[in-house]
Amino acid sequence: MTKFLNLDIEKQDRIINAAIKEFAKKGYKNASTNEIVKEAEISKGLLFHYFKNKKDLFIFLYDLSIELVLDKIFEELDWEDKDIFNRYRQIARLKMQVFKRYPEMFNFMKVIFTEDSIEIKDEIEHKNQEFMNGSYQKMFGDIDFSKFKAGIDIPKALGIISWTMEGFAYKQQERVLQASLDDIDLDEVFMQMDEYLELLKVSFYK
Repeated sequence: MTKFLNLDIEKQDRIINAAIKEFAKKGYKNASTNEIVKEAEISKGLLFHYFKNKKDLFIFLYDLSIELVLDKIFEELDWEDKDIFNRYRQIARLKMQVFKRYPEMFNFMKVIFTEDSIEIKDEIEHKNQEFMNGSYQKMFGDIDFSKFKAGIDIPKALGIISWTMEGFAYKQQERVLQASLDDIDLDEVFMQMDEYLELLKVSFYK
């Protein structure tokens, strides 16, 4: 990506925004590089000078989207608060701040979770697994376990908490597949999330 990242920021943003918009609107299989270059106001030859093919561009945008979310979390998370339930709350709100700022990226991430093209499916699933394994340890590796009840199997408790939050997230993703971010009542979503977190807290904390 060195050639692309050496471009001036304005041209980078034009290409990125045009590509995210096209993929978000049509999915990987149906996205047109002709439409991307038209929107970005560049030649097709120039696009493929920076990216080998459409797959290369899609994977770059996936990595960029994940990087923006993680950068937001790692820069603004209150690392002094080591309560696992507060940590989940913070992370959810920081992620939503990113998507509010980049609404097309939110729509692009929806495509990632539903794309079934054989050309990219395996690689995306592999990247998703790497992301879950690597980022989870960074975000939750310093949690204060002294708050848990005596005799609680901590690894199993963490598994239950994680599975509950993943299940809640998938449920919300299913909702937004049929809507835009603006159609979702975020206050209601966070209120529902807090209900799950409070129930888990009562179950596992002293």
